[in-house]
Amino acid sequence: MDPFDADAQLGTLSGLAFAKLHATGNDFVIIADPEGTRALDPGQVEALADRHLGLGADGVIRAVPSRFLAEGRELLATDPAAEWFMDYSNADGSVAEMCGNGVRAFAHFLAAENLADLDAPLHVGTRAGVKVVTRSRDGYSVDMGPWAFVHPEQAVDAAMDATVTTAGLDVPRPSLSVSMGNPHTVVALADAAELAGLDLTRAPEVAPVPADGVNVEYVVPSEPLVEDRVAAIAMRVHERGVGETLSCGTGICAAVVATRHWAGAAGREAQAWAVQVPGGVCGVRFTTGDDGVEHVLLSGPATRVASGTLA
Repeated sequence: MDPFDADAQLGTLSGLAFAKLHATGNDFVIIADPEGTRALDPGQVEALADRHLGLGADGVIRAVPSRFLAEGRELLATDPAAEWFMDYSNADGSVAEMCGNGVRAFAHFLAAENLADLDAPLHVGTRAGVKVVTRSRDGYSVDMGPWAFVHPEQAVDAAMDATVTTAGLDVPRPSLSVSMGNPHTVVALADAAELAGLDLTRAPEVAPVPADGVNVEYVVPSEPLVEDRVAAIAMRVHERGVGETLSCGTGICAAVVATRHWAGAAGREAQAWAVQVPGGVCGVRFTTGDDGVEHVLLSGPATRVASGTLA
């Protein structure tokens, strides 16, 4: 997008009220659309998210009642409490299933705007299903739902997964692909020096690459991995449609799932996980959902940075 296109796109949004929030450095522009009349097209999203010509963000979220979207109405049929839908787009204008950090920012926004009461669990509609948010000691906790291997055969044969070529690493690395409602490919690194040496200004090359792209996480386990029943890892992430971000909620969950799998019995000793990302620390726990399968719980802060109206 050139400057003139950005100006024109922002001009179509003149008078639009917005808020800027972040969750461990993953930042979002959020707008409230209680009447379901302010759907954003990809060009408008890209202009808002542009860090030089717009407001700057990793993603743009429209808070809209679920009844105004086909995906939302489907969710309401099974969960009437999912009144609000998180209509999420990446910085390049592409629509994404959901965002784990974005859900916390979304809940914080709804509470601040008096659109939802966080004294009770908040059911949020997303393109990856309903996510339930509650307040926690470190901010907000989100039931991210069940995880799954992208390729079920990975559980017994790691060779069935992709290899990842990354600037700053000498050779392609093996990986483990995990779905958290959106796709992730996780790469284990040897130490903090390898993690720091990655050049994520260039997109990693994943082979074979999924049809809709993939987020790539790089993790380094602490040594020892588990102390006092808490496991710790450090992570960086390259998000599809965005580039490197300071944090990625679903990526944090996928990184923990992969690390626990690699660690075997040692990983399953942990009752909780602490994940250090460039933007801060998030917590992860596992629980059994009402559906009888294992769910991932993600917790962490959300902060409102600014609010205003587009000129």
